[in-house]
Amino acid sequence: MSVKTFATENIRNVAVTGHSGTGKTSLVSAMLFDTGAVTRLLKVDDGNTITDFDEDERERKITINTSIAYVQHRDCKINFLDTPGYGIYTTDALQGLRVADAALLTISAVSGVEVQTDKMWRAAAGFDLPVFFAINLMDRDRASFERTFSALQKKYGRGVTSLQIPIGAEGAFSGVVDLLSGQAFTWEHNESGKPMTVDVPADLADEVSNAREALTEMIAEQDEDLMEKYLEEGELDAESLARGLKEAIKAREIFPVFTLAGGRNIGVQPLLDAIVNLAPAPDWRPVEATIDGEAQEINVSADSPFIGYVFKTISDPSSGRISLMKILSGGVTADVTAANPARNASERLGALSVAQGKNLEHVTELAAGDIAAVPKLKETKTCDTLCAVKTVIEVPTVQIPEPAISFAVEPKSKSDEDKLGDAMRRIRDEDPTIAFRRDPQTKELVIAGTGQLHVEVIVSKLKKRYKVDVDLHQPKVPYRETITGSTEVTTRHKKQTGGSGQFAQCTITMEANKGQGYEFVDKIFGGSISQTYRPAVDKGIQEAAEKGVLAGYPMVDFKITLTDGKEHAVDSSEMAFKSAGRKAFKDAAAKCKPTILEPVMTVEVYTPEDAMGDVMGDLNSRRGRMQGMDTEDGMTTIKAHVPLAEMLTYAPTLRSITGGRGDYHMELGGYVEVPKQFQEKVIAAANLEEEDED
Repeated sequence: MSVKTFATENIRNVAVTGHSGTGKTSLVSAMLFDTGAVTRLLKVDDGNTITDFDEDERERKITINTSIAYVQHRDCKINFLDTPGYGIYTTDALQGLRVADAALLTISAVSGVEVQTDKMWRAAAGFDLPVFFAINLMDRDRASFERTFSALQKKYGRGVTSLQIPIGAEGAFSGVVDLLSGQAFTWEHNESGKPMTVDVPADLADEVSNAREALTEMIAEQDEDLMEKYLEEGELDAESLARGLKEAIKAREIFPVFTLAGGRNIGVQPLLDAIVNLAPAPDWRPVEATIDGEAQEINVSADSPFIGYVFKTISDPSSGRISLMKILSGGVTADVTAANPARNASERLGALSVAQGKNLEHVTELAAGDIAAVPKLKETKTCDTLCAVKTVIEVPTVQIPEPAISFAVEPKSKSDEDKLGDAMRRIRDEDPTIAFRRDPQTKELVIAGTGQLHVEVIVSKLKKRYKVDVDLHQPKVPYRETITGSTEVTTRHKKQTGGSGQFAQCTITMEANKGQGYEFVDKIFGGSISQTYRPAVDKGIQEAAEKGVLAGYPMVDFKITLTDGKEHAVDSSEMAFKSAGRKAFKDAAAKCKPTILEPVMTVEVYTPEDAMGDVMGDLNSRRGRMQGMDTEDGMTTIKAHVPLAEMLTYAPTLRSITGGRGDYHMELGGYVEVPKQFQEKVIAAANLEEEDED
């Protein structure tokens, strides 16, 4: 049976995002239950929630993948994008924000503003999204609405505005007072989610009155007509308040705050109503696109050209690849053919579905702004754009970061080795932040990801989903080599072996090219080397650069200028000039003051204030350079640049120092020169490894 098609104006796309452990998945689960999408309140601890359906998610009780669930509420369809809260999965969370029309940022009423809170706030700002705050976990010990709300305002400004006053706190949290309507609602502690309308508690009357007046003034400030009406009449009617609030939220002038306990299903219904009333429909702003090379703004409507953005790929062993696609404009029907300009391919959108977690529900058409699940696309990958045939359309995509940490993997059997490549290809379809390759230096198979947990989850997925067993080895630091000087060399390759010989001679200059990668310039005038042979010199240099000259690491950021050479009418060949290029590189690099570069990570550590000194001392011992810190409500965020070599064993150390209360995230910040005293150790270790292999 086909699912109902909703018009664009009746669709809401909301990314549920925030720090790990703030109850995102539990909140989505409660909203599914309260709207009748499921028949009972599903729990993260029970491993049965709709949006955490991956086996590793259920086992680890964390969200790893952005997933979709939808509800029907008051004639609207709300697509919830349940995003990961761990820093290593930030890119997946960004993909959810990329296709949302509003962000629901969950905050722990116990922990307040955390590392990922701020990252998702800044990401939402980057996408120019309205933000709704949900102060969650109000039923927990040490929960405080006042402390958390104050921290939000201090961090993000007075535009952070509460629409509710909580009734009770911690175990006594039972309801909210709605400031727009002046009504109070309470819930029994039976997880039914059914609100009861009650009188405003007497002890909250003054607080509610003051908060309602402040809210009215805040809304009026955003609109001249409303301000004039407010000054004349001393108040605003409910319709004017709601209209002004919606426009202010859309303009990112007001960021409404709600208070609830999603796990106990308290305070969820008012949030659902607010999403319908206050979150924008997908047609609230045009789509920025490049059509046939020309930048344009496209209205989100049925009359506009079809544009679909694939923000997530699910690779299921039984049903194959499923592409999750936001229909940015134009609408789409089943059994149509679309173009994929990035792959120079066409795709048939055969079966068209909507996703309810891992389950697909068939539809015949979807309106602009909705989210589709399309199975079995042959060429399309995450971040690709689909459009009408014979059209070239591109839209802004989420930048995929370079992996931060690499591990060597060793298949346990020949069968595992045979299956590994295909399994990794499928996993990488789902998660483009993963890299899988054979290291040309060590010949090892390498899996790279954003952190150790990320790679461990990949290995777990290989075993559980694809029946591939591998051993994981200590990560290798991806050092690089470069030069700091310049020189000119002339190198001759000559070999005589009875038959045709080999002869090639080339003169090159080599110089540093900091931050600009490798550059080859052909400045030969005349015919000292034929045009046919010059690319072979370049190729030989690039091959030799893969192993550097100090410790076997790739050489980067250098410029080669080919200025002269000689050839032989009979004995010269491309192979000979490639060999000459390799020799020329080694001779020149050795004379150009070669040095070793190491990856340096941009690290953010979130720690209790009482452990701050020990954390900073530990980072300093790891050659960290402090970049600043920010302390709020007893928690400190420390920002530092730390060499990757010093961060490989950081996770257990941080847990020990902070008693398990600390967290950190790191991403590649660039490469810097290794201090001389450490270079000797890197070179010695590389030489020892080479001897062991011999």
